[in-house]
Amino acid sequence: MTSSPALPRETAEAAAALRAALGGEVLVAADPGYDQARQVWNAAVDHHPAVLVRCAGEKDVRAAVRIAREHGLPLSVRGGGHDWAGRALRQGGVVLDLSGLRQVTVDPATGTAEVQGGARAGDLIEEAARHGFAPVTGTVKAVGVTGLTLGGGYGLLAGAHGLASDNLVGAHVVLADGESVTASAEENPDLFWALRGGGGNFGVLTSLRYRVHPLTTVTSGLLLFPLAQAAAVLRGHAEILAEAPDELTVMAGFFAVPDAEPLVFLLPLWVGDPAAAEPWRARLASVGSPVAGEFTQVPYLQVASLFDDSIQNGRHTEMRTRWIPGHTTESIEVLTEAAARMTAPFSGLYLHHFHGAATRVPVADTAFGLRRDHLLVEIAASWAPGTEARAEAHRAWARSLSADLAALALPGGYANLMGPDESDRALTGFGANAERLLAVKRRFDPDAVFTGIPALPPPTR
Repeated sequence: MTSSPALPRETAEAAAALRAALGGEVLVAADPGYDQARQVWNAAVDHHPAVLVRCAGEKDVRAAVRIAREHGLPLSVRGGGHDWAGRALRQGGVVLDLSGLRQVTVDPATGTAEVQGGARAGDLIEEAARHGFAPVTGTVKAVGVTGLTLGGGYGLLAGAHGLASDNLVGAHVVLADGESVTASAEENPDLFWALRGGGGNFGVLTSLRYRVHPLTTVTSGLLLFPLAQAAAVLRGHAEILAEAPDELTVMAGFFAVPDAEPLVFLLPLWVGDPAAAEPWRARLASVGSPVAGEFTQVPYLQVASLFDDSIQNGRHTEMRTRWIPGHTTESIEVLTEAAARMTAPFSGLYLHHFHGAATRVPVADTAFGLRRDHLLVEIAASWAPGTEARAEAHRAWARSLSADLAALALPGGYANLMGPDESDRALTGFGANAERLLAVKRRFDPDAVFTGIPALPPPTR
């Protein structure tokens, strides 16, 4: 039997200190369960942290931050584990794994929900639905609520209720010195400002308080069109977006289909009186001839599940992103041509609609820096493991589309989808808020212990 190699002294000492101080499980490479614990959604990520700490609560988080710093080990934080680049798993560092902390408590009287730091969007959506409410989240239930919020949080309720981060009303945060503070409009307001769209650069969010909205059913439906109708569908999409009221948010995009041509989709969601949605039903029907789908009343919970299959655990994924002001003849051509040459069988192009309530939040009120109407282009190449001979072609498809859109795009981009090589562009995306964001970083994390998305540069001395 071959014994495991000895741990470096600082790692062994840190692991021993963590085991003595924490209630949760502490894993190093030699431990059973370590390899499973270091897996994230994107199976292409193969990072090897020095120590994995499965935190049992805020007390564990506070102790783990202090011990990691005492032993000179870098930190990262894992919530839902859906950052495609695997930045939740710090190579050679200490991972604070919050994925077991998923409790959600809804208070119908105040219209708020208390959410633990490892909760998934589905946890929040399902618990809110039990009380007749809906939260603002993205379009996949498995994604972590905390990471989504820290980057901004696009979703199908953007027109009616803004971003996920716009609905954050408070948080408990463990700072770089291991102390816990509350961030809200009344307490530590600069920190609260930075948490709403500024990335995970300021501390560990052990719990969050959200505004939720009285909502159980919506008018919605996934409308699928053949690729040959793509240009017409996107032109129709542009016309609808130009007139859409707050109640109507319309996502669009393309799905790869194994052994068949990709499909174009529209995903409209109407909040409010279903009768008032009828004129939009006719507009949506006029953009093409759908091969499947209808615009009808459905539970919001059903709509929030439509893209769950698109990020199944175990696939390999490369993602890129751009912000574009809207559809133009050139952008429609670029997107349609790229969809026609998708190389990977589970790939997708997703166009997230930003308008309405999301645009009326003043730029200076949160760290999120782009408050004009636009489309977020999410580019996802995804393939099954075991087909690595084609992996570079899949990655090249995503990167080349991003490059082709660059001349049509707004400055910067959505930090939650950026690659590890794109921190400068992500920082540009904060626009006029970047300088204040860096100042908050210097105040709350002067030693750059936390590296969010994007990783803000270390403070100058």
